[in-house]
Parts: sequence; structure tokens; C-alpha cells
Amino acid sequence: MQRPRVYLETLMMLNLKDRAMRGFKFVVDDNGEKKAVVIDLDEHGELWEDFYDTWLASEREQEPRESLEVVRDKLGL
Repeated sequence: MQRPRVYLETLMMLNLKDRAMRGFKFVVDDNGEKKAVVIDLDEHGELWEDFYDTWLASEREQEPRESLEVVRDKLGL
């Protein structure tokens, strides 16, 4: 699966690879390789929401679509 562009741009913007940032903690393996990140949601909740929304949209990209008219008809609007 290809990573969403916004995800990659966000990581580049934060420059997480090159410097430590307040509110982020990395989980590393025995070789010191970063494997996961813990995000302080009090400090970076909006960033997490953006990341999650982008990921969710990419996961749903291949789902069938319905027009607004069809949805309104189903809802009786």
C-alpha cells in the first residue's frame, strides 16, 4: 500500500528522523531502529486527527461510491 502524500509531507515537515520533539516518544528495537511512536494527544491531537483522517480516507479509496441524490433517497430527504 502506498502511503498518502499528506502523511509523508507531515513527517517531512516535522523532521522526526533528525531531531527529538516534545510530545513524541519512539519505541525502538534492540538495534535502536524506530518501530513505533507514542504521541501526546494533548499537544498534538490535531496532528493525530489529520493523520488518522488521511489514513482512513486512503483505506476507503476503493469502496463503491453513491451519489448525493441516491443517499438522499435512501434517507427519505
